[in-house]
Amino acid sequence: MKIITFAIPCYNSQDYMEKCINSLLPGGDDVEIIIVDDGSTDRTSEIADKYAEQYPGIIRVIHQENGGHGEAVNTGLRNATGLYYKVVDSDDWVDGEAYARVVFTLKELVKENHHIDMLLTNYVYEKVSENHQRRMIYSPLFPENQIIGWGDMKRVIKGFTILMHSVTYRTEMLRDSGMVLPKHTFYVDNLFVYEPLPYVKTIYYLNVDYYRYYIGREGQSVAEQTMIKRIDQQLAVNYRLIEGCDVWSIEEPNLRNYMLSFLEMITVVSTCLGYLSGTDENLQKVKDLWNHIKDVNPRTYRHIRFGVFGNAMKIPGKVGRKMALKAYHLSQKYMGFN
Repeated sequence: MKIITFAIPCYNSQDYMEKCINSLLPGGDDVEIIIVDDGSTDRTSEIADKYAEQYPGIIRVIHQENGGHGEAVNTGLRNATGLYYKVVDSDDWVDGEAYARVVFTLKELVKENHHIDMLLTNYVYEKVSENHQRRMIYSPLFPENQIIGWGDMKRVIKGFTILMHSVTYRTEMLRDSGMVLPKHTFYVDNLFVYEPLPYVKTIYYLNVDYYRYYIGREGQSVAEQTMIKRIDQQLAVNYRLIEGCDVWSIEEPNLRNYMLSFLEMITVVSTCLGYLSGTDENLQKVKDLWNHIKDVNPRTYRHIRFGVFGNAMKIPGKVGRKMALKAYHLSQKYMGFN
């Protein structure tokens, strides 16, 4: 049995995918690497097949019609044979020393019959063009090197969110959650790290800088102007987050508060994208979003509207929008994203 299945969604990734694949190969026979060629039109398919031929038993390639990042993640999960499942985007990579500790830790836990639901690790924003790094760590939220539940969290801090880069899920738990990501939609990584959370009962935080998240590639989906152009997809994800789970039915207070904090952050991002666009059409879409939240669950609306970040969104008019964007850009500078 493989310890981890890595899924690498690839779409026209010929220029950078080899760095990603090579960073995962040191896992050897303990890991399975599934390269999902999502309808690429460049040499991605050829490169993937070359690796599969060179590393049989470790690398598999699945070629499919283009379905977007979410469908590539779905395909990887459907075909995974590893006990754990992690997504590594084709322009990112993992740190070798941290990787060795992750594999060792999971093997030791499994040997002791501790099948944790979620492994958390740090990630690093790599702005290569600016020679800049930003480490994102979880020690303020979770105790280290022990099996815990949500009740053992140290605290919930607004803005400290679990991202796809920081999470490795137990494969069967992820399947049991029923999560299927939508096709042809960007920003579905937010669904990936949110929807399974009520199924997560055991957590292990390993304080290593494992995932290296590349920022700065031209046309990258998280680039600010790209996100503005794709605001409808951001909003579609936001709507699904709001409608998909009755957060108030969750009895564990730390989990409930964390999920509410996550909803607030995503809604604030959606709102700021509408403000940044400056168009009447997008401003109306933002207004419709907040009205929808209020209609679906007034309690959720009150919580996120008057939260630390959501509160900045409620000042009316141009002055309010200006203040909200200032707060957004300050957090952007501090956190290092985009």
